[in-house]
Amino acid sequence: MLNLFVGLYLLLSIAIGLYAARRVHSSQDYVVAGRSLPLHITTATVFATWFGSETVLGTSSTFITDGLGGIVSDPFGASLCLIFVGLFFARHLYRKNLITIGDFFKQKYGRGVELATSIAIMLSYLGWVSAQMIALGLVFNVLSQGAISNDVGIVMGAAIVMVYTIYGGMWSVAMTDFVQMIVIVLGMLFVGVVVTGKIEGGTMAVIEHASNAGKFEFWPEPTMAGILAFIGAFVTLALGSIPQQDVFQRVMSAKDEKTAVRGAVLGGSLYFIFAFVPIFLAYSAFLIDEKMVTNLLETDSQLVLPTLIMEHTPVIAQVMFFGALLSAIMSTASGTLLAPSTIFTENILRPFLGNISDQRFLHIIRTVVLVFGVFVTLFALNSNSSIFEMVENAYKVTLVAAFVPLAAGVYWSKANTQGAVFSMVAGVCVWIFLEATAPEGLWPPQLAGLVAAIIGMLLGSLLPSFIPSPKDLKQQ
Repeated sequence: MLNLFVGLYLLLSIAIGLYAARRVHSSQDYVVAGRSLPLHITTATVFATWFGSETVLGTSSTFITDGLGGIVSDPFGASLCLIFVGLFFARHLYRKNLITIGDFFKQKYGRGVELATSIAIMLSYLGWVSAQMIALGLVFNVLSQGAISNDVGIVMGAAIVMVYTIYGGMWSVAMTDFVQMIVIVLGMLFVGVVVTGKIEGGTMAVIEHASNAGKFEFWPEPTMAGILAFIGAFVTLALGSIPQQDVFQRVMSAKDEKTAVRGAVLGGSLYFIFAFVPIFLAYSAFLIDEKMVTNLLETDSQLVLPTLIMEHTPVIAQVMFFGALLSAIMSTASGTLLAPSTIFTENILRPFLGNISDQRFLHIIRTVVLVFGVFVTLFALNSNSSIFEMVENAYKVTLVAAFVPLAAGVYWSKANTQGAVFSMVAGVCVWIFLEATAPEGLWPPQLAGLVAAIIGMLLGSLLPSFIPSPKDLKQQ
């Protein structure tokens, strides 16, 4: 029965996505849903940006082993990223009527910076999207009780997500996100009630157990190494994920700038609240089946929550949980599959296409989505990293290469092309050097890269300029 309901839900998701595809008549419809989404759908699609495999499986399992201090990047950094986008960036970027975040770098700094940042942003999605595909494979493996291998499950999940994303683009992403957010919220809350009912003492017993085990220790040790590691983990998602195309697309799809701002803030706030539901559920396994948790911590802690649901809850709770889990993964996967494809097509490939029609361009974007989908599926099949690690690592490159040029471009009038080039070169070089020579050193490589990027922006913009900006070229 469980597999039947899950299969029907997958078919429903595909049907919703293909139905939404009927609204796609232009490349703008495909990329940003015609900039027409109302507040409730904008909020849902922003919420779905992060509520994926890493939240349900990765973050929850990391909390079990490392406590609150281990999840500073997600959900703390991830949710604040969305709120920061709404408060500090959405209004400025919405007014520019851009298709991709790469277009901002082109307008502000020129073609060279556009190309470099677009490549960095696109590469960051390899681990991010692959993590969602790996999670789909894991879910299908658990549901089939091993009859479907992880690898076969990855291919199946990727195929499902690609079908409606290729046809409907952002319209399909938005419509399926709205339905899937409802399923996520209702499913997780229902399972929470069922699981809590199995524990003597209920919610407070779980909280007390976690507190006694030291899992609520959030702040780092008062040492330089501890503080820097804490800050590095936080800024990786809080700042590094701001210059990302999937975040940009979801916010810029709103019907007006006020909706863009509110949708980002509401979506980020909802994400922070509901991210703790799977954390609570996973940790409650200690009080229900401690032996099972102990065994899985030695093999794969990501299986704690799905195993708890499969072995200790009734079928209806299993249906609700796996429906919510699949919703979370697919809503994130579809958006993160679309994002790098549009960046590549619009900001890397388009200048080489010449004067083509919008319909031809739309066809090319869909082809790129297919190719990128196949590529990340192969990447997922050959990856040995955990879901949480893949997601956290994905944003280091955009933190050191794209965040400072974006923030300076929006808020500092003296920021210029030379500053952006210095910033990217300094940030990336310092990051790569430390990753290669001292990845466990005093300074987290990505944090040192961020500091170098800031210094590079300041020096490059204030020193006499030998790299012309687009404004300089116009004046000539």
